[in-house]
Amino acid sequence: MATTPHFLITGCAGFIGSHLTERLLNTGYRVTGVDNFDTFYARHYKERNLSLARQNPNFAFVEADIRQTDWLTGLSTDIDTVIHLAGKAGVRPSIDQPAEYISTNIVGTHNLLEWMRAQKVGKMVFASSSSVYGNNEKIPFSESDSVDNPISPYAFTKKACELMNHSYHHLYGMGIINLRFFTVYGERQRPDLAIHKFVRMMANNEPITMYGLGDTSRDYTYVNDIVDGIVAAVTYLNEHPKAFETVNLGNQSPVTLQQLVDTLYRLMEKEPNIINLPKQAGDVERTFADVAKASSLLGYQPRVPLEEGLRRFVTWYKTEQPC
Repeated sequence: MATTPHFLITGCAGFIGSHLTERLLNTGYRVTGVDNFDTFYARHYKERNLSLARQNPNFAFVEADIRQTDWLTGLSTDIDTVIHLAGKAGVRPSIDQPAEYISTNIVGTHNLLEWMRAQKVGKMVFASSSSVYGNNEKIPFSESDSVDNPISPYAFTKKACELMNHSYHHLYGMGIINLRFFTVYGERQRPDLAIHKFVRMMANNEPITMYGLGDTSRDYTYVNDIVDGIVAAVTYLNEHPKAFETVNLGNQSPVTLQQLVDTLYRLMEKEPNIINLPKQAGDVERTFADVAKASSLLGYQPRVPLEEGLRRFVTWYKTEQPC
């Protein structure tokens, strides 16, 4: 009789991690979730994110820091697949705290890979980022494009992890898929990220701050589409357990910052009130995902257009009234 698949999800209490945890639990799988409730934002956000998962008997939670290794010795020995979402996020704070990003993102990932090697856990899906492309002139961004010129510590730690993952695949036969996420948004989005911050300021009738003239563009991707892509990557690894792939997950429909802000003001039924400040170091000019590989390899198709996703976020915000 086949055993129920058992996943280790790092960063399970975060924005993407909590959505993924619920999806896998609702499918009937077992999940061991790990999170350290990083003080990057208030703990109560993440506690609320985990509230549904904690009610499921197939969920086990470990509060731990991936920079440490002691917690790994207590994990179940029947974990099939690691989905590694934990890490220090954000381009701008990485410029001021590069050492924190190196220790969490690179050392933390190495700790997991070493545990996987020792325990013979052969499959991992890794959360990388479109930031690795830097200011790529060619659009859309393809997995075959150069990623040798990252422009922030956050970006170079993600690139370093992709390289480390390839080494562990090559040397130890691990099946690993690096997924490059493109500007994920949706319900439970971190409070420091632009969409959440803009909506909060609009709700409070405060002016929003826009860095630059609004002409930078992003390929905003709804969180449920990202979760679909992660689940598809797990399925692919089950069918190809020794594979190594790097795959974009995006919406393939970039919009400018000004277009995003205009849409949010309309959905919030507020009059625009914008303060323009100079562009910030480390911010890329544009992101634009080529998802042809994701489509052919994983069957990935983003389904939620930006306005619909923003409408869902605004509804969630007004209902949840996060503080």
